[in-house]
Amino acid sequence: MKRTDIRLIFENKEAYSGNEITVCGWIRTLRSSNAIGFIEINDGSCFKNLQVVFEAEKFENFKEVTTYTVGSAIICKGILKLTPEAKQPFELSATDIELEGLADLSYPLQKKKHSPEFLRTIPHLRGRANTFSAVFRMRSELAFALHSFFRSRGFMYVHTPLITTGDAEGAGEMFRLAPVGGKEFFGQPAYLTVSGQLEGESMAMAFGKIYTFGPTFRAENSNTARHAAEFWMIEPEMAFADLEDDMELAEAMIKYVLNHILTNCKDELEFLNRFYDSELIERLNTVANSEFGRITYTEAVDVLMKHNDEFEYKVFWGCDLATEHERYLTEKIYKKPLFVTDYPKEIKAFYMRLNDDGKTVAAVDALVPGVGEIIGGSQREERLDLLEAKINEVMDNPETYSRYLDLRRYGGTKHAGFGLGFERLLMYVTGISNIRDVLPYPRTAGNAY
Repeated sequence: MKRTDIRLIFENKEAYSGNEITVCGWIRTLRSSNAIGFIEINDGSCFKNLQVVFEAEKFENFKEVTTYTVGSAIICKGILKLTPEAKQPFELSATDIELEGLADLSYPLQKKKHSPEFLRTIPHLRGRANTFSAVFRMRSELAFALHSFFRSRGFMYVHTPLITTGDAEGAGEMFRLAPVGGKEFFGQPAYLTVSGQLEGESMAMAFGKIYTFGPTFRAENSNTARHAAEFWMIEPEMAFADLEDDMELAEAMIKYVLNHILTNCKDELEFLNRFYDSELIERLNTVANSEFGRITYTEAVDVLMKHNDEFEYKVFWGCDLATEHERYLTEKIYKKPLFVTDYPKEIKAFYMRLNDDGKTVAAVDALVPGVGEIIGGSQREERLDLLEAKINEVMDNPETYSRYLDLRRYGGTKHAGFGLGFERLLMYVTGISNIRDVLPYPRTAGNAY
């Protein structure tokens, strides 16, 4: 069967005007009188619906078609007619409507509006709701934009293991794989990865510039709107690069993907701007066209301490900045996206390069209005003696990092990279406040539906 995507009609309606075409999709709405009926059909190829008009005098089974229910799958053949005087720019004057699958009356998306909490209970159906039609299509576009950006800069896409025997972050919040028959399948305890960074660094030492993009896992028993047990991470690594190179890449990447979304997801953004975040489009345009500021952690703390009476959590040198502090910096004080660098070594990961002051590391967080931190990165510690001492100090099993240390023994170089939580970025570009609503099938504490 030759079918036409509804997306293609909206992109070039004149090319289809007067032509007989076939469209397939699911009924969003159906209304009828004794003489004429109207169906709004959506095929998933774009956010907008196509109006199908069917007339009693042209259909022997007119009454049967009027009984089709919302959610039913149909195939429609007809002539596309332009309707510039009407609300919709065109409509399909149907000559044949075939029922593929009837949705029974228990179909849960009969109403137009449902709460996010209710829709989370039906993840297998919620892609048909307007909100998730927009969000999941934007998820696809955002992934495409990220791959396009890194490819345009000569980065190689690498796949790193989902099963690991080491902890890249040193946090210990990992899912352990159960032994089989009482024996360790891999001969030692194994876990679902929290990051592909360490393996990514080894690939960067061979290919210069690489990035990973895949699922990661955290066994953090948290029920906040920002945490999920399974999520996706983008992690570029660059050899012969320092912290300044890292920030340049991060800023260019954010601007690239925001401009891609603003250009290619206009219908979805307009819907989300109307119903979820009235400042969404303005905020994305602002960040896409702003120069990122740069301050050190110490400078940030000095500024924030002057406003401590406004915070739930008080600021002091050595504390990890909370979301309220990050948003205050980027929204109230500097009023633009911001890089904060050189954090205390005690609150950052073992692999970050120690600065000359002996107190801070070459770390960077990218902060954006509306969210706070969106990227965390660093220049990696390339000095073998310092890295080995740090691993021995903080790791329970330092012997598992021998291969990581080999990268410093065998032609090591300065290098840098960052991690970007894909769902965090998607929350930012959609204005959706809960991570459960940007994951097609969210895995959170107590929920793996």
